[in-house]
Amino acid sequence: MKKLILALTTVGVLGGAFTNAMATTPEQDLKSFRDYFQKKFPGVTLQEFGNGVYGIDKQSRQTWEAIEEFPPYEIDIEKGEALFNTPFKNGQTYASCFKNGGIGIRQNFPFYSTKDKQVKTLEQVINDCRKKNGEEPLGWKKGKIAAISAYMAYTSRGKPMSVKTPKTADEIKWYERGRKHFYAKRGQLNMSCANCHYDNPGNYIRADILSPALGHVTHFPVYRAKWGNLGTLHRRYGGCNKQVRAKPFKAQSDEYKALEYFHSYMSNGINVNGPGSRK
Repeated sequence: MKKLILALTTVGVLGGAFTNAMATTPEQDLKSFRDYFQKKFPGVTLQEFGNGVYGIDKQSRQTWEAIEEFPPYEIDIEKGEALFNTPFKNGQTYASCFKNGGIGIRQNFPFYSTKDKQVKTLEQVINDCRKKNGEEPLGWKKGKIAAISAYMAYTSRGKPMSVKTPKTADEIKWYERGRKHFYAKRGQLNMSCANCHYDNPGNYIRADILSPALGHVTHFPVYRAKWGNLGTLHRRYGGCNKQVRAKPFKAQSDEYKALEYFHSYMSNGINVNGPGSRK
C-alpha cells in the first residue's frame, strides 16, 4: 500500500479536483465532465469511454478483446435470463414490475422516485419486485441479483445512458450528495474517487492503469478476474473504499445510491455495454 501512496503522490493526485470539476447545474457538470475527458484523451470517441481502460490503452485492449471472444460472463447472462423468466410462487415474473417487461431499460437507471422520495437503482427495484411478489430479497453484491442485472443490461446494449436530469429540490439534493462523495477524500490514504479516476486516468498504479470515470457505469455488472465471478457496481464501490483504507458503506446505502446517481448521469449519452469483463 505504501507503493500505492507513492505512485499517486508522484503523479500529483493529492491536490484533489473538487473545485475544478464543480459547476452550477447538473447540465453544466455533465458538459464540463465530458469536455475534460475528451480533451485529456483527444483521440478517444465518446463511446469508447464505455470500454474503460480498454478504450484508452491499445495494449490492454488487445488482451481484453481476446477475452471477449469467449466472455467469462456469458453463462451469467444465461442464468440471469432463466431467473428473470422463472415465475414466482404467485405466478408472476420480474417482467411484471418493469416498463417494457424489463427489456431494454437498463439505461434509465438509477432514477429518482417521487413516490418513494429516493433514488432507485436497478438492483433495488429487482429486490422490490421480489418482496412485492412474496419472495425473499437477494444479496446485493453478487450471485443471482448480479446475474439478473447482467441479463437486463445485456438487453439494453447499444442504448445510450439516459438518466433524467435532476430538476426538483430533492433530486438535486441526491445528486449533490453523490457528487460530493465522488470528490471528497476519505480513508487513511485521504483519497477520493476523483483522485484516481478524474485526475489520473491513463496513469499507472503498480501494474494497473487507472480508468476514466466517464463511462464507468455502462458495463456493470462486471466479471472481474480478481473476483472470479460477477459483481454489482456497489460491490466495486465497497472495494474502492477498502483500497483507500476507508470503511465501506453498505451496498444500496443512500450514500452509494447517491454516488451511482451522479456517476451514471455523468455517463449520459454513452451506450450500455454491460455486462463487462475487467481485471
